[in-house]
Amino acid sequence: MRPAGEASLAILQAAHTIRRERAESGKGPTLAELVARSQVGYKAARATVQNLTRAGHLKIAGTCKVPGRNRPAAVYVPVEPEPDMVSGPGWAGLGECMQSWTR
Repeated sequence: MRPAGEASLAILQAAHTIRRERAESGKGPTLAELVARSQVGYKAARATVQNLTRAGHLKIAGTCKVPGRNRPAAVYVPVEPEPDMVSGPGWAGLGECMQSWTR
């Protein structure tokens, strides 16, 4: 499996940040809000959000009415918990390796 690219990581981070900010309302971000927060181009973000949805990292939680648009916009929420950058299965092995190497 390929590692996530810069656009994917930026969009996922934006989705998690918006989800944390709106925890009490439960409303997720639209594609336009993900584009604005992640600073990824619209065409690239649109393709990346489709890929992330297909891969199961994002899901469509519903729709909402957006001003200036006739059709309702999809609302996305991240499926998996926010990745912790200093823990996980690889970090335990790396820490043990570094400890044994410095002895």
